[in-house]
Amino acid sequence: MTCARCGFANPEGMGFCGECGSALVVHSCPRCGFHSPRDFTFCGKCGIRLEPTRESESGPLPRAYTPRHLAEKVLRLRDALQGERKQVTVLFADVKESLSLAEQIDAETWHQVLDRFFAILAEGVHRFEGTINQYTGDGIMALFGAPIAHEDHAQRACHAAWYLREALRRYADSVRLRGLNFSVRMGLNSGEVVVGKIGDDLRMDYTAQGHTVGLAARMEQIAEAGSVYVTQSTARLVDGFFRLRDLGETRVKGVQDTVRVYELEGVGGHQSRFEVSRARGLSRFVGRGDELSVLDVALHRAGAGDGQVVGIIGEAGMGKSRLCYEFVERCRARGLPVVQAHGVAHGEAVPLTPVSMMLRGFFEIGDSDSEATVRDKVAGRMLRLAPESTEMLPVLYDCLGVPDPDQPAPVIDALTRQHALGRVVMALLQAQARRGLHVLLLEDLHWFDRDSAAVVTACVEAAADSHSLLIVNFRPDHRPEWMTKSYYQQIALRPLSTDAVGELLGDLLGDDPSLAPLEPMIRKRTGGNPFFVEEIVCTLAESGSLGGDPGSYRLLRPVETIAVPATVQATLTARIDRLDESAKAVLHTAAVIGKEFTEALLQRVVESALPDLGTTIEVLMRSEFVSERAGHPQRVYAFKHPLTQEVAYRSQLAERRASTHAAVARALEELHAGRLGEQAAFIAHHWEAANKPYIAARWRRRAALHVTTIQLPRPQRRR
Repeated sequence: MTCARCGFANPEGMGFCGECGSALVVHSCPRCGFHSPRDFTFCGKCGIRLEPTRESESGPLPRAYTPRHLAEKVLRLRDALQGERKQVTVLFADVKESLSLAEQIDAETWHQVLDRFFAILAEGVHRFEGTINQYTGDGIMALFGAPIAHEDHAQRACHAAWYLREALRRYADSVRLRGLNFSVRMGLNSGEVVVGKIGDDLRMDYTAQGHTVGLAARMEQIAEAGSVYVTQSTARLVDGFFRLRDLGETRVKGVQDTVRVYELEGVGGHQSRFEVSRARGLSRFVGRGDELSVLDVALHRAGAGDGQVVGIIGEAGMGKSRLCYEFVERCRARGLPVVQAHGVAHGEAVPLTPVSMMLRGFFEIGDSDSEATVRDKVAGRMLRLAPESTEMLPVLYDCLGVPDPDQPAPVIDALTRQHALGRVVMALLQAQARRGLHVLLLEDLHWFDRDSAAVVTACVEAAADSHSLLIVNFRPDHRPEWMTKSYYQQIALRPLSTDAVGELLGDLLGDDPSLAPLEPMIRKRTGGNPFFVEEIVCTLAESGSLGGDPGSYRLLRPVETIAVPATVQATLTARIDRLDESAKAVLHTAAVIGKEFTEALLQRVVESALPDLGTTIEVLMRSEFVSERAGHPQRVYAFKHPLTQEVAYRSQLAERRASTHAAVARALEELHAGRLGEQAAFIAHHWEAANKPYIAARWRRRAALHVTTIQLPRPQRRR
């Protein structure tokens, strides 16, 4: 019997779930009293037709409450999403002592109370692109990071939980007027799940790995009324982004070791991964001297009145934010005014957040400023810089969240507001440039909402022929139209060189002789990505492989393999999920072939499903997943980063991987029929991975025979 709360498969006849302890919902036969599973249409003992379970028990179908844009996205990609491993955060929420509350009022009123409760839950979850996978009678189970992967799944879940906590607290106050002591509790845990079949109704089957779901349910069950409890696995992922109170360790039913529990107390002071890293202490800045020189030249040109826009492009973890930080700190040291803002991964949930951040910096608004003080600062600077635009003050107040009750903003549609903000921002930047050189830094444009992106276009226009330097950074799949401007130039961040990675590792690890075998392993695994380097070192320290303090570690036990950190896996999985279905399918197939693959072999394996392979490979190259290694006599491609290939490979279920391995082995036999000996070892590897040991053994033998027949050149005799 499958538990409606946590999805655990229980033996028949169980009254309570063995994973989360919840009562199991069953059909009770009106004739014989036998308890059948919820999904039975007929009694399992006497055969009588059973009445369907009430919607309040099983919940409405997911498609009925999922926002249209999210439903369409899932259905469009479901063939590519099914049968994949995902890093997720699970959220459980329920009404505390709901059975007791239900007995205090009539059924219709209670139904109304729950209807509004579920509507609030759905709005909060979907606000941060989570999906409600199950209704549990008096609550929900939601997933963040599946079926659509999110690199910040834990942050989204915590944002949703905190948003729901405040919204449900207000709702509980209104319900108490009816005499009900209504309160809600929530629990979160992060881990891995396998996404199963996704139906037309969006109902999603999944399989939890370990206690991923059960622990989230346990956190909710032990949480105090009105509070949110999270596990250590979630706390690690959101540390710095949220304020957490350590509640210590506790025993949890079904888990052998004690579990450390935290209470979510609010949003923290940091909004980006770089801000968190800076608060902990930045590592050594290495390998970006040339890029700093390009920025210095751009600054000099802007100072001469030739306004510049510089785009810094690179994949997650390449050091875009660190490069920008080092440069703007040098600008500040020279006394230059710098204004900066950044996007957040869930930016669509709160439109114009980056613009509000930029305006707060421009008007020098502090966190403790009152609404009246904010309005005074904005009005005063507008009068000094752009008096002709003061009629736009109500729009600015509205964007900053400090509306003037005496002069409310006009009621306008989103497009008109977008244009109005663009005009006033352009006027402000141009006025500032007339006063002298200034720098504007906008980070993570790939996460800007549509309205904020339109304001960025206005910033680009304002930079032309001015004393302005606009620096932006974004990932390769973001391609704004203004990149064709004559005063725009781009810095593409490449992986750090071997020497630079060595310097970084020396700073992170230290120089203890025991670390010697570890450093080349990390260099090979991380492919020159500084974020990956730092995360792997952190993971090794947390796992106990390293002892000592940062910068002076020593190796405590041999490291045979280096696991992919959860943060890195989530980042890469989210990036892969942004591909369209055909590109993702090709990437998954290529990952099974290996780190390098030929177009001819890939075509043989995917030809039935994808006739236009060349176009899809071009998409993967433009997105910087793969690069071309050779074009003659045949096209050879390789993954640009070793961890991308590994994550793409391991995210697939074993059954799918085995099937693809078998297809690759057959394709190799066909393509190299005239020289099978050369390919025998490679073919044997794929048959072995396809769980065909006997076929693999035959090819291993053939590979060995091929090696013994190779004629090595005889050494020449010395005269």
